[in-house]
Amino acid sequence: MATFLFEIGYEEMPARFLAPLAKDMRTLLAEGLEQTKIEYEDMRVNVTARRLSAEVTGMSEITRQEEEVAMGPPAKIAYDSYGAPTPAATGFAKGQGVVLEDVFVMETKKGDYLAVRKKTGGEPSLSILPSVCMHVLERLSFPKKMRWGSQDATFGRPVRWVVGLLDEKVVDFTFAGVVSGRTTYGHRVMGNGPWEIPTATDYESLITDQGRIVTNAQTRLDTIIQQCQALAGEVDGMPVFNDSLLQEVSGLVEAPMVVRGAFDKKYLEVPREVLLSSMEGHQKSFGIEGKNGELLPYFLTTINLVPKDLELVRKGWERVLKARLEDARFFWEADLSVSLERWLEKLEHVVFLGPLGSMGDKSRRLERLCGMFAKSVNPQLLLDLSQAGRLAKADLVSEMVGEFAELQGIMGSIYTKRKGESEKTATAIGEQYLPEGPDSPVPSSLSGALLAMADKLDTMAGCFGLDMVPTGAADPYALRRAALGVCRILMEHNLHLSLSEIVDNAFAGYEGTSFRLSVEEARDKLLDFISQRLRAYFQGKGYATKVVEAALGGGVDDVPGLAARLAALDEFSQSPDFEQAVLTFKRAANIIRKQGDEAGVELSGVIRPELFAEQAERDLAGALETTGPRFDELWTQSAFSDLFGLLGELRPVVDGFFDNVMVMCDDADIRVNRLNLLLALVSRLGRLADFSALQV
Repeated sequence: MATFLFEIGYEEMPARFLAPLAKDMRTLLAEGLEQTKIEYEDMRVNVTARRLSAEVTGMSEITRQEEEVAMGPPAKIAYDSYGAPTPAATGFAKGQGVVLEDVFVMETKKGDYLAVRKKTGGEPSLSILPSVCMHVLERLSFPKKMRWGSQDATFGRPVRWVVGLLDEKVVDFTFAGVVSGRTTYGHRVMGNGPWEIPTATDYESLITDQGRIVTNAQTRLDTIIQQCQALAGEVDGMPVFNDSLLQEVSGLVEAPMVVRGAFDKKYLEVPREVLLSSMEGHQKSFGIEGKNGELLPYFLTTINLVPKDLELVRKGWERVLKARLEDARFFWEADLSVSLERWLEKLEHVVFLGPLGSMGDKSRRLERLCGMFAKSVNPQLLLDLSQAGRLAKADLVSEMVGEFAELQGIMGSIYTKRKGESEKTATAIGEQYLPEGPDSPVPSSLSGALLAMADKLDTMAGCFGLDMVPTGAADPYALRRAALGVCRILMEHNLHLSLSEIVDNAFAGYEGTSFRLSVEEARDKLLDFISQRLRAYFQGKGYATKVVEAALGGGVDDVPGLAARLAALDEFSQSPDFEQAVLTFKRAANIIRKQGDEAGVELSGVIRPELFAEQAERDLAGALETTGPRFDELWTQSAFSDLFGLLGELRPVVDGFFDNVMVMCDDADIRVNRLNLLLALVSRLGRLADFSALQV
C-alpha cells in the first residue's frame, strides 16, 4: 500500500475561501479516486493561506479489477436464419475489442441479447493519478476566480507550485504552466526553501520542521486560543473571542503567534462595542475582559512568525490601534454633545431610496407602524415603541456610525439611553437589524422584535411598490433576508399577527408616494414573495416538499399557526392511515373543484336536510355538525395534532358517503345539496391543509 501526496501552492488566498476549499478538495479527490477505481484507506486534507494539500494513505498501487457485462444487439438481428453472424454481431465484438468467440447470448426479460464479459481495472495507479489531479484542479470552486499571465487556466489565486508524489515517484501533470514535482515551499520568512520531498510520507515532518508551517487548520485555531488564554491570564483577564474572527485569523497565518499589547486606560471611557469593533474589524485583534465582564486596557493580536524583536512588533501594533482608538474617542465625545433632535433634522437630508423619500420620512413611517404593532400586541409598549421607531435611524448621521458603519443600531441604542430615553426604546433600537441571516438570532425583546419587523416591512413595501422585486441571485436591498426575518420573528415570538394586515399597514405608510405598481398588485406580489420564502425556509428545515405545499395551501396569514400546522401535518404524514385519509379527503376536494368551481356551479355551503335521499348523507351531515364545535375549540387552542386526529373520526363517514351516494345525480337540487355538503367538509379541512397538494 502506498501514500499519495497532492499539494497546490498559491499566492495568499482570502481566509473566507479556505474552509470551503478544503471541503471541495476532499469531495473531488474522493470522487476522482472512486471513478478511477483507486482504493485507499484514509485521506487527510489541510489548507492554509498559501497551500492546499491532501495526503491519501493505504492507496492501492493498481486500480480495482472488476468484471462487467456489456450488452449488445438482440440475438434475432445478430444472427441470420442460418445461425451465421450478421454485421450487427461482428460490429459489436469489434466495438468491445474482443473476438466473436468471446460473445455470448444472455437471456433478459426483454428477450435474448448479445453480451460480452469484460475485465476492467488493473492499471498502475501512478498512470491514472495525473487525470485525477487534473479532475480536482479544474473543478475546485471559488467565490471568485482569476487568470494570470498568459494562462487560460483559472484558480482562486495564481498557482506557484504543485506537488504530486506516490511514495517516492512523481505524479506527472501540468496545470496553468506549472509542472508537478517534489518541490515545496515553507514559511516565507522562517523557512521558505525550496524543499525537496523525498517521499510522500516525509511531507508532514519536512513542512513542519524545516518549512515552519502548521498545515492543520484546527491545530492553528487551537494554538491561537491557547496562547490568547495564557496571555490574558497573565493580566487576570479572559480573551473576548469572536468566532468568525477566530476562523478568519487562523486562515490568515501559517505559523501563528499571539502577541499581547496594551493601550491607555482613558480609552475605556468609550463603549465596549466601539473598542471591540476597532480591535476586531480593523486590527483583527481580540479584546481582554476582567472577571467583572468589563474590558481591560489590553488586546491580543496574532502574527505570522516568531519575530526577532518582539517588543518592536508589540509597539507597532499598539501605535496603530492607538490611532483607531483616538478617532473613536473623538467621535464618541463629539456625538454626546449633539442632541437627538439635531440628528433627526439631519435625517431629512439623507435619502432613503429614490422616490421613497428621506430617512426622516422612513422614521415617521416606522413611528406610525410601531404604534400600530404595539396596540395589537402590547399597548403598554405604545409610547416606548413609537419613540423607538422615530429614533431608529438617528445614529446614521452620527460621527461614530459614519466611521464604524457596522455599529449602526448598536450606537443608536447606546446614545438614546445616554440621552435619557427609556430602556425599552434603547433596546429596540439596538435590535432593529436582527436577524442578520437565516441562522442568526432574532431580537430577544418584544420591543426589538416589533421594531425590526416594522423596519423590514417598510423597506419591502417601498421596494415592491417600485417593482424592485429580487430576480435570480440579484437582491441588492436584501429583501429575501428581510422577508425571512419577519417570518422568523413572528414564529419565534409567537406573534399571531395577520400577515396580510401588517403588510397593508406597511403600504399605508406610503400614501401619496408615486409607485410604479398599484398598491394592490405590489401587495399581492409581496405576500407571494413572503410565501415563497416560507416555502424555502421550511424545506430547508427538512420537511417534505409535498407536506410544505399542503400546509401553505391551508393559508399563510398566521405564520406561527402555519408552523404549528406544518409540524402536526408532518407528524400525521408518518401515521399508517395517512395515505388513505389523504385519498378520501382529496377526492372530496377534487369533486368540488371540478363539479363546482370549474363547472361554473355556484355553491353556498348551505345544506338543506330536507333534500337528503340517502342515510349516508344524513350521517355525514350529522358528523360535521357533531365535530364542528370540537373543531373550532381545538383550532382556537392551536391543537393541530388533535385536529388531524379528528379527521380519523370523519373518514369512515366520508368513505360511507362516497360508497353509497351518487353525488352527480340527475336531480339538480339534490346534486347541488350534495356538493354543498362536500363543500362544508372541504372548507373545514382546507383550514388545516390543502389535501389536493399531497401526492400519495
